[in-house]
Amino acid sequence: MEKIDSHQHFWHYDTKRFPWIGEGLEILASDFLPDQLHSLIQANEVVGTVAVQAVPEDAETEFLLDLAEEYPFILGVVGWIDLTSDQLTDKLHAYQPFPKLKGFRHLLQDETDPKFILKPAFQRGLAKIFEAGYSYDLLVLPHQLEGVIHTVENFPKGRFVLDHLAKPSIREREISRWKDKIIELSSYPQVSCKVSGMVTEADWQNWEQTDFYPYLDVVMDAFGEDRLLFGSDWPVCKLAASYQQVCEILESYLEGKPEAFQNKVWYENARKFYRL
Repeated sequence: MEKIDSHQHFWHYDTKRFPWIGEGLEILASDFLPDQLHSLIQANEVVGTVAVQAVPEDAETEFLLDLAEEYPFILGVVGWIDLTSDQLTDKLHAYQPFPKLKGFRHLLQDETDPKFILKPAFQRGLAKIFEAGYSYDLLVLPHQLEGVIHTVENFPKGRFVLDHLAKPSIREREISRWKDKIIELSSYPQVSCKVSGMVTEADWQNWEQTDFYPYLDVVMDAFGEDRLLFGSDWPVCKLAASYQQVCEILESYLEGKPEAFQNKVWYENARKFYRL
């Protein structure tokens, strides 16, 4: 079955630009570029990907757009832009000639204020990117979901996608508080959810496929077959799993589901959400 990987990264490694790649994460302290990913996606029936920003810089967006121009399998780009900038409108206008730019993301998980997303300047920036036709990727932790819920209330016509299930504590098998917020968030039809980033929230060395099933049950029941997107989170997934293993988790979970159902999660939902 053909797949679209809705969430992967590229980078030229630099210690100053990637300070979070420290002790224990050495496997990520290297360059990760399209030529390395291409053979992996071919082996797993992935026909295209969405490259997502990893550094909060304008240069990051330009870097990903340049790669997308060179490599046809990169179907879309989720870049970074300063949503609070006075020049935001001008910058959005400058991006209009780049059809592979589909949306934007901010590393909200790194913000100490759990309601950072609700800052007026940030909210005004979201309004502008939605008006310009872009989507927004939500990279948050469970304790930040309250602010996310208030935000999506403010933008009924916005297009949001939740990255990595909001990073539930799979390692600690904590589910109840996260589940309640996920169910509430999913009640807003403008929000989708990426089935991505799970392996790095589990025990990196000792996880089993079934460890993820309770969390997949939650998002499957909450978002349904029309609002779930597959994402590998490569190369970050390498901390705990290979690209193939990430695919196998979802393949095993979806086994027995109708082909049309599986096609939506693997392919069609990403195509529709990102307008690929």
